[in-house]
Parts: sequence; structure tokens; C-alpha cells
Amino acid sequence: MKYKPLPIGIDNFEKLVTRGYCFIDKTLLIKELLDKKADVNLFTRPRRFGKTLNMSMLQYFFEDAVDFKGQKKDNTHLFEGLKIMEAGEQYLSHMGQYPVINLTLKSAKQPDYNLAYDMLVYQIANEYKRHSFIADDKDSCLNEGEKEKFYRIMNEKGEKKDYANSLQFLSQCLEKYYGKKTIILIDEYDVPLENAYMCGFYPEMVAFIRSLFESSLKTNSSLEFAVITGCLRVSKESIFTGMNNLKIISILDEKYDEYFGFTNGEVKKICEDYGMLQKYDTFKDWYNGYLFGNANVYNPWSVIQFMDDLQDNPNRFPKAYWANTSSNSIVRKLIEMADEDTKMEIEELIEGKTIEKPVHEDITYDEVYESMDNLWNFMFFTGYFRKVRERMDSSDNRYIELRIPNREVKYIFRTKILGWFDEKIKARDRSKLFNALVNLDVETMEEEIVDMLLETISFYDAYEIFYHGFLAGILSGMKGYVVKSNREGGTGRSDLFIRPVTRRKPAFVLEFKVADTLKQLDKKAEEALWQIEEKGYARELHDYDYETVYRYGIAFCGKDCLVKLQK
Repeated sequence: MKYKPLPIGIDNFEKLVTRGYCFIDKTLLIKELLDKKADVNLFTRPRRFGKTLNMSMLQYFFEDAVDFKGQKKDNTHLFEGLKIMEAGEQYLSHMGQYPVINLTLKSAKQPDYNLAYDMLVYQIANEYKRHSFIADDKDSCLNEGEKEKFYRIMNEKGEKKDYANSLQFLSQCLEKYYGKKTIILIDEYDVPLENAYMCGFYPEMVAFIRSLFESSLKTNSSLEFAVITGCLRVSKESIFTGMNNLKIISILDEKYDEYFGFTNGEVKKICEDYGMLQKYDTFKDWYNGYLFGNANVYNPWSVIQFMDDLQDNPNRFPKAYWANTSSNSIVRKLIEMADEDTKMEIEELIEGKTIEKPVHEDITYDEVYESMDNLWNFMFFTGYFRKVRERMDSSDNRYIELRIPNREVKYIFRTKILGWFDEKIKARDRSKLFNALVNLDVETMEEEIVDMLLETISFYDAYEIFYHGFLAGILSGMKGYVVKSNREGGTGRSDLFIRPVTRRKPAFVLEFKVADTLKQLDKKAEEALWQIEEKGYARELHDYDYETVYRYGIAFCGKDCLVKLQK
């Protein structure tokens, strides 16, 4: 059976429809926007949850489009059979009736301000080129001064002040041409802000974006309405100062809750359509669990990616497709700032427990690092957690209870975040531990291992596997020694061999055990030593002509350990 192609990375509505890709109908977003009649709508959703595709859909529905010859285009065929076509004439009467400006700011993710600014200028110029017919027309309604400014902006030869009010000016030109007010769509509005903060030119970028937004969204008589998308609500941000016409729709709002991400019914239908209904529970375990308003939704990017992989191999295991698409730079900062309480909270989350944090919906990028609570909020609003419940205390402060939404995000925590902790530990001087191991100083070994355990997070559902990986990592890099992890090879041999390059020095065998209580540490360490002898783990090293082999039995309980030596 031939299935429709899956839209991997396709975010253009016309291309998706005309080329017959699988499409999840979100067109009733149009109806709700017309019903609510907000002047400026800001939708905040995590990355890869369909924001750009929805913006493209809005453009094709509302735009009074013309081709490169200036001839009117009819986009009605793109919406045939979709839900909006059954909504009624009061909504369909808006189809193809407005000039539309559609601008994405995602290309402004650049290493310095000049390059980021140039990319914004390039995007603005492209939108002018898309509407160049209004200036090229020999009977153009624009006067000579307006034409000159239009071409200056279009040809990327304008001054900064030209681009600061370029959206307002373009909407005024469009209103003169069409006799109608303009719809403005701005996608990924916060990408330049987050990037500018991380790269050190935040004030300059804020100043430019503020001018661009104030002129086009706050003081623009040619505006019909606007839709803006991003990841983070930043209503305190100076770019929105005094903008009383701004309606913010975050993941905590019930309005528009089903229009970004896939619902249970939609994912089940995809599984049925592609002959993978038996995989529905796997999709649910891995990619479900987000709560937007009252809607339980799946990560659409990961659902489409996994279904595409299953078409090639129905036995394919799920993956964390979202891991490299989200914004990890600020999350990584969480690791650098983490205190003992934060590390314990991360461990609890990975165990499936919940944590409670105050809600700050209006964090700005320059405030993210001011407190751990701000970082937790950033992670919540960018898709790392699901809201379990919400409450308000006697002082009217709001709190949300958070948990990891699904196995995909849990995997991200267990790999990327643990990896960042490991990098942090490996950056420290481990020579004291190395010397203690070689010199048979068990007390110093215990102290160093515990100190390093306190700097990382542990996964108590992983038992010996966690501690094995932890010690294998921190002991790697011993100058003049080879660290061999037998557990990784599945040989049933000891946990670690440490052998010197020269056979005249002693080699070491390490075996690990996990104790349920501190009182059991001594017994478990003895069991580890007994296992080394019982299984003959040192024999392999003797076979390599190492005359002296020392045995270490190491027992763990949480962040504590006990080391025993057998010579």
C-alpha cells in the first residue's frame, strides 16, 4: 500500500497541500482568530510544534495574493476539504481579502550583531521584493518619495531608520494599493533576542527589534491584526513596552490549545493511516504528555520523524528526535549553576517524581540567569516539562507542579544533561584520585569519589550501571594506564580493569556493588571483593604478564561510597 509522504521539515502550507503530504488539519485556528478579534496575538510554544506551518497557513488563507505579473491568485483550492471550509460564510468571506506581510526572524541567529542585523535586513528586503509590483506598476499609487524609499529598502541600501520602521511603511504602501489594512505575521520573534543575549549583543538587538515592533504593531493605523510566534513570553521586554493591544497566549492558556502539536486522536489516525496502529502505545510513551491549556498533545516533529523511520523498518526503535532542535544553551547553564537542591530536583524528575516552582510567565532573556526559578520556568515554557497542577497561595503567587512529560525528554535528561555534568567533572583536576588509586590510599579514593558524586546527578533506577559509567568516565584519562570497561562489552567479567602500559607496574581490578542502606556498605564492598576472587577476574591480567594485581571492591549508597582493597 502506498502512503502519503511525511512532511519532514516542510513548513510551507502550499507545498504541503499541493504535493500531497500527510497533513493534520489545524485550519480552525483561522476561525478562532477571527472570533477573538485580538489586535496583536503572541503565541508562545516550544520549538518544532508547528508554529511556522501555521503562520504559512494563515498567509495562504488571508492573503489577497498576486503572482509575479501582478495577476490575482486564488488559493481556495488549498483549503478544499479542510475544516475551515465548513465554518460558514462569515469566515470564508475573509479568504483572500487582505494584504499580508509574513516575516521570519529565525535567520538572525548569528555570532555578532552586524551579521544578525544584515540577516534581518535581508529578510525584510525579501518581503519587499515579494510585493515589488506595488512600486513597479506604471500607475503605482505610491509617490516618487515613497517609491524611492521602497526600492532603497528592497535593495538593502536603506539606513537603519528605514529598516526600523520598514514593516509599518510596507503596510502603509499595501493599504494604499489594496485599499485594505494589512495582516502582519512575525515568526520566531525571540530567536534574535535569545541569540543576542548568548552572544553578547543583547542591548543592540533589543533596541532594533523594539523599534521594528513599536512602529508596526503599536502605532500603525494600517494594521488589520498581527500574529507573532516564539518560545518565550517576554511581556516585560522593552520591545513590548506600552503595547496595550498585545494578547499573549502561552502554554498555560486554554485558548487555541489544540492548534500546536498533535492530539491523541490525530496521532492514532496517523498510526491507522500508515499501518502502524500496533505502535500507538510507543508513540504515546515517547512523544505524548505535553499539556497546552486543557489539551494533551504530542510533539509533532518527533511523531512525524518516528513514523517516517518506521516506514523503512517497522522494528525501528524510537529516538529522541527533538534533542538537537530545542534551545540547549540556556538549559546547559542550568547545569553550571546547579546547587545541591537543583541536582536533587533533577534526580527526582528523572525518577518520575514532580517538583513545584513559582510561575514567572514574563521572564526576559537578561533575567533568565538571575535565579534558578527563572531557569526552571524557561525550561517549562520551552517544552521540557508538563504541568501537573497549578495553585495560588495566600499572597496570590502562582505555583506549578512539574514533571518530565515523556520518555523522549527523559532520555534527553539522562544523556545530554548527565553528559554535561560529566564534562564539568572531567574539567576538574582528577590527579588526586588517580594517585590515590595507584598508591592504594582508600580513604582519599573515597573522599574524591564522594566529592565528584556530589557534583553530578545520579539515576537510582539505573543501579550499578550508573555507578559503573560514572567511575569509568572519571577514571579515563589516567596517564600511562589503559581503562577497560568490561561491563560495556557484556562479557560477564569485572566492572573495570586498569592496567599500566608497562607490565612492571601493578594492575587493578574494580568491582562495584550498590547498597540499599549505609549500614550495608561494608558488606557490599566485601561481596565485590569476594566476586573478584570467586570469578577469577584477575586471571586475565595475569595472562597479560602483570605480576601484581590489586583488587578494589567499591560499594555505593546514593552519594556515599566505601572502598575496600585486597592486595
